[in-house]
Amino acid sequence: MDEKNLAELYDLEPVPWSRAVEALEKGDQKGNGTSFLTTVRPDGRPHVAGVGAVWDSGRVYFVSGPGTRKSRNVAENPACVMAFSPPGLDLVIEGEAERVTDDETLQRLAKRYAGEGWPTRVENGAFTYDYSAPSAGPPPWNLYAITPATVYGVLASEPGGAMRWRF
Repeated sequence: MDEKNLAELYDLEPVPWSRAVEALEKGDQKGNGTSFLTTVRPDGRPHVAGVGAVWDSGRVYFVSGPGTRKSRNVAENPACVMAFSPPGLDLVIEGEAERVTDDETLQRLAKRYAGEGWPTRVENGAFTYDYSAPSAGPPPWNLYAITPATVYGVLASEPGGAMRWRF
């Protein structure tokens, strides 16, 4: 991992990656507020949508129906960005999204989402349930994983600081 202290100009100490991981692992939908996913439209314009995202085992996961704009964008161009705002630290995670189809990961993430108030179930390599956010489209919902390539973090409280971590 390559780390860069973006606030060294102001004599601020570097923020360790462990602090970002701790914030992501402690956070949940209620603690992190809304997560925003940015994908790339076929014409190159950005598309931003609020999504229910979770951090698990070093990756960011989100759910989306196959017919939604964000899923169609990711199918065409997997480059994307997820933004989180856990208490005290704003994070922007850049990477590429890929659809998750293995049952072990689907079951593990279904339990994570259930713990956050959405008791989804796994059927035929995707999630389904009686309801979801309207922006997710109708079921089934595909699970996607983003492996971080670059992460930016900005401390939202004193003493302040800003970092870039590249993997």
